[in-house]
Amino acid sequence: MAVTPAPRISLAGSGALLLDGARGSFDDATQELVWSVANAARTLEGVRETVPGMNNLLVLFDPLATDAPSIGERLRSLWASTDAHAVAGSLHTVPVSYGGARGEDLAGWAAHCRLSVEEAVRRHAAATYTVAAIGAMPGFPYLSGLDPRLAWPRRGSPRLKVAEGAVIIGGAQAGIMPMTAPSGWHIIGHTDMRLFDVQAPSPVLLRPGDKVQFEIAGIER
Repeated sequence: MAVTPAPRISLAGSGALLLDGARGSFDDATQELVWSVANAARTLEGVRETVPGMNNLLVLFDPLATDAPSIGERLRSLWASTDAHAVAGSLHTVPVSYGGARGEDLAGWAAHCRLSVEEAVRRHAAATYTVAAIGAMPGFPYLSGLDPRLAWPRRGSPRLKVAEGAVIIGGAQAGIMPMTAPSGWHIIGHTDMRLFDVQAPSPVLLRPGDKVQFEIAGIER
């Protein structure tokens, strides 16, 4: 039986701990363990909230009810003893119009990958992605499952305004903008699907463990 490496645990303010299970590049098995430990840690006395990130977990606790060393020790125990389980999430099909005025980095992305535009788009739409975490802004999905051939390091200078619905690439991850905001990720297309609606009964569309498939609605050079 493989031994799970101990996570790094550090203070994140007076009432929070950050558990970092990353060992090099992102790992789907580690992410499943993060989800499982997040669920288990919510039952610990004094824990207010758990927030899964990319191979890490933020645990917020009440410092009047417990303390960081106690929570840290419990987290280490959970990490070593909890069985990792994939979340049985929903499947979402996201139609994407690639390129054009709302996908301005498409040609540069394809050139970086040394692929034709059509082949880069085909590969992007062929994968099934997993929502590893929601963060950065309400409803923003960090999507694992990007074909390694399609990875592109983030921009040196972020754009100050990337439109809601932008379909983007940032390093080895894919994403979709849930609202207009600054971003250093590359814009390859656009979808009209809404990921965040504050008026909706469930404002956030995607959740950790959900699957995403992109559907080619069109390609514009």
